[in-house]
Amino acid sequence: MAGITIARSLTTLAATVVLTAGSAVGAVGASAAPGPAEPDAAGVRAALQRVVDAGAPGAFAVIRDHGGAERGRTLTVGKADLAGTPMNAGWRFRVGSNSKMFTSVLIMRLAEQGRIDLDKPLREYLPAGTLPESWSITARQVLEHRAGVYDHTNDLLEQSGEETTAAFEKRIRNNVYEPKDLVAMSVKHGLQYTPGTAYAYSNTDFVLMGLAAEHLTGRPYAQLLREQIFEPLKLRQTTFTVPEKTIAGPHITGYLTNDDRGKPLLDSTEQTASWVWSAGGVVSSARDLDRFMTALLAGGRGGLVSDESLRQMTSVLPTPTAKISYGLGVREIALSCGKVLGHGGIVQGYQTQTFSTRDGKRTVVLFANASNNGAVTSGLTNTLEPAFCGKAPAAASPRRSITGTGNGNGTGNGNGNTNADTNGGRWIPTVEDTRI
Repeated sequence: MAGITIARSLTTLAATVVLTAGSAVGAVGASAAPGPAEPDAAGVRAALQRVVDAGAPGAFAVIRDHGGAERGRTLTVGKADLAGTPMNAGWRFRVGSNSKMFTSVLIMRLAEQGRIDLDKPLREYLPAGTLPESWSITARQVLEHRAGVYDHTNDLLEQSGEETTAAFEKRIRNNVYEPKDLVAMSVKHGLQYTPGTAYAYSNTDFVLMGLAAEHLTGRPYAQLLREQIFEPLKLRQTTFTVPEKTIAGPHITGYLTNDDRGKPLLDSTEQTASWVWSAGGVVSSARDLDRFMTALLAGGRGGLVSDESLRQMTSVLPTPTAKISYGLGVREIALSCGKVLGHGGIVQGYQTQTFSTRDGKRTVVLFANASNNGAVTSGLTNTLEPAFCGKAPAAASPRRSITGTGNGNGTGNGNGNTNADTNGGRWIPTVEDTRI
């Protein structure tokens, strides 16, 4: 089965990922609908400019259409660093919680091999003592963020929902945490609700899944990523080097917005990322994220997971945030022109949104090099609309925005000031995982 072993040559796979992604619609139940609307380039650029105006040094959008005639569009605004280097969409950056999709792929491959049952207690697939014997949470509930697992990152940050420069320098930048210790931080808080009854985003969920992958295979998480995803897909700009602090090769500088907005942005590029490990420690590029998403949504043809695994990953359930649903390590966002699949990620200094149409025909990678700023987060998320849906209808009437226009001062939790929406009510809410 393709989701278990990638048997074809790397050259053939790389070509197949591009050529067949659009034809794998049966894997996720999409119909043979017309391709996506022409992106609104002016609208995308304007949205990126709002992100920069809100406090990010720079931002970019990479839009790629697959199936039939391949086409790519890249729009950049601002700078890759405060020294004045123009933003470069070909460089590497920290992808934050986009890493969760990679971890989910590893788990689904193990499930295809019969090495893990997603509906049995997860503790059976972890080192002894990792979870209490009384915890019957399943791998599926954990992948869906519906297990009631406390997010250990709350204990490492200054306050819930905020990054803060003080916490970063004190507990994040240079500290090296063992994954089992991150889980122990969470376990001491107990389960937060009856598993399966609610949704609450938790980074600890995907630390647990990384530990399970290691335990079941006897191989380090970084090696699993390299052998099963990075090398077969030729993701030459993608690495997992936690706890090494530096990013090798040409890369974008990340900046953490200072808690005191009167102080300069803090260069947060160098950090161990061990505090989030398999929940957010991957470094990649727009090119590689596009290739990964295209292969994933191609199901069995893409060589990562089987059609059935993809169906399960993309069978989403609603969350408390309007227009946002979540599957197994995959988020779904409802735009005005339809639903897109992927994930977002924020890790100190970096924000990324990676989404694709359900049939894989269009992938959009959005990026900004600043965090701890809710207006930047809202602005970047709302760039998805013009990128996927094109121009707003001319007759659209103004409506109020849930998260604001991206011009106000956000708090980093998606609950910033509400401003008039002059784009026909097409703004979408900022998701709740604004830290990672």
